[in-house]
Amino acid sequence: GGQPRSVQPFSDEDASIETMSHCSGFSDPASFTEDGPEIDEEATQEDLEYKLKGFVDLTLDKSAKTRQAALESLKNAFSSKILYEFVMERRMTLTDSIERCIKKGKSDEQCAAAGLACLLCVQMGSGIESEEVFKTLGPVLKKIVCDGTASIQARQACATCLGICCFIVTDDITELYSAMECLENIFTKAYQRDRDTNGVSSTHNTVLHISALLAWTLLLTICPMNEVKKKIEMHLHKLPSLLSCDDLNMRIAAGETLALLFELARETDADFFYEDMELLTEKLRALATDGNKHRAKVDKRKQRSVFRDVLRAVEERDFPTEMVKFGPERMYIDCWVKKQTYDTFKDILGSGMQYHLQSNDFLRNVFELGPPVMLDAATLKTMKISRFERHLYNSAAFKARTKARSKCRDKRADVGEFF
Repeated sequence: GGQPRSVQPFSDEDASIETMSHCSGFSDPASFTEDGPEIDEEATQEDLEYKLKGFVDLTLDKSAKTRQAALESLKNAFSSKILYEFVMERRMTLTDSIERCIKKGKSDEQCAAAGLACLLCVQMGSGIESEEVFKTLGPVLKKIVCDGTASIQARQACATCLGICCFIVTDDITELYSAMECLENIFTKAYQRDRDTNGVSSTHNTVLHISALLAWTLLLTICPMNEVKKKIEMHLHKLPSLLSCDDLNMRIAAGETLALLFELARETDADFFYEDMELLTEKLRALATDGNKHRAKVDKRKQRSVFRDVLRAVEERDFPTEMVKFGPERMYIDCWVKKQTYDTFKDILGSGMQYHLQSNDFLRNVFELGPPVMLDAATLKTMKISRFERHLYNSAAFKARTKARSKCRDKRADVGEFF
């Protein structure tokens, strides 16, 4: 391409420009200024798209560093904005670039390309266009996932990408089963950890096993019930062995997967009975009350929090409902299936998750939120507090915080309170 090499990376500052050409007329209340000049949205949209075209061209650059920077900039843009029309017009070009970077790039470039592939499908949603992209990228992703000579980070990113892209497309049931089988072949190696002495299931591979397990679990949530039953019978008695893993993230992934499998098993069969329930609950209770001095306090706290919820799910069929706020809307996460789906998309969208929940048709459909809420500028203005009120609130909070800290640091105050 003839684009200059000096194109600046996409940044959070660019993300603050309101460029909603698709999906709805909804704008983030924070982007409105009460007394500032009106923004020419058409002009800013054109500027942004011109910049993004440059990044698309740079994904074919000879320099690996330039290609990776362009991929990262496109990832930032796709996670923070709805760019449906831009993406649809260039989906084949983007697909070719991603395929080339995954096939020929080094570890970091492959990871960035796999991440961009996820966001490309999230932007397009489930449709023929996404299917075409997945038909091209699916075989490449599987090849990297199964390639023992590829870097662990690249295989990990491709495993996650395979799960997410397949989840979005999902029309071809045989493709779904094929992706699940590919991921199963990876994480089931972790079952043999204690017996394996050849290093196949070494700690080095744990991050790959975790990503494969989580991607497989995501796909399990959209399987037909008869397939769900088969997978539960196959894995439910093996997964508890992963609870003894040295890696905290593997223990948590295994625990949350177990909770989800129990939830699905009870949905398919109200009288579901697990033979080794007593042994399993013993393990879960030990993890929920772990006081091992050799582990970091942060890790212990995180583990206890997760496994208290897992234990409640397995023993009492209970789930601690969480509320997610985005704009004027609220979403309740009230089951493990929904939690697994939300956590997966939050990981790839990062800080853009709330924005996409407000405006992305595909995600709103996944979480059954209905069409995007249409709010005009006047309504948004009433929702936002004035600058003066915000200033007063911040001043009061600052004074209270300073006073509280001073009191805690003043030894005389401590003595006075003691007596």
